Amino acid sequence: MIFTVAIDGPAAAGKGTIARAVAERFGFAHLDTGLLYRAVGAMGGDPVAAARALSASDLQRDGLRTLEAGQAASRVAVIPEVRAALVAFQRRFARAPGGAVLDGRDIGTVICPEAEVKLYVTASAEVRAHRRWLEVGGDAARVLAEVIERDARDMGRDDAPLKPAVDALVIDTSEMGADEAVARAIAAVEDRLPPVP
Repeated sequence: MIFTVAIDGPAAAGKGTIARAVAERFGFAHLDTGLLYRAVGAMGGDPVAAARALSASDLQRDGLRTLEAGQAASRVAVIPEVRAALVAFQRRFARAPGGAVLDGRDIGTVICPEAEVKLYVTASAEVRAHRRWLEVGGDAARVLAEVIERDARDMGRDDAPLKPAVDALVIDTSEMGADEAVARAIAAVEDRLPPVP
């Protein structure tokens, strides 16, 4: 069975938590597409060459979930040649047999517009910054400023800006617990799964 769940949204909205839970619930493969960009950013040197040479093992590097790696990812993600180099990788993953969940920023709009389920997970910048601060610590005002700066960069870029697909189910987690958000996502997938013969 080929079945793709596309989950988009800004940093620290909860899309990774939802994606992992959905993948586990249905036995689908999971790809955190942000890791592709984080890995390219962390490799240094020419980001286009790094993107073209990226392998699955590069996604296992230490330090890919730090605030610095996230900022580096956002910087290389605005380079059209980097994005193009990573699109084919993501599309192959998404349409492999067995089902796939991909979370990122342009999955439902650019990478997999044909995805069977599209979710857009969001929350207020203040809530997301607080969550990120709980993860990484540091100065809370700086974390909020970086979240707002990243949103502006991701939503304002010319190539594949962050926005919900027109047919995406929007899940706002600002005042919603993880269990409720996961349940809403699972219900959306169950509604679209083909019946078992």
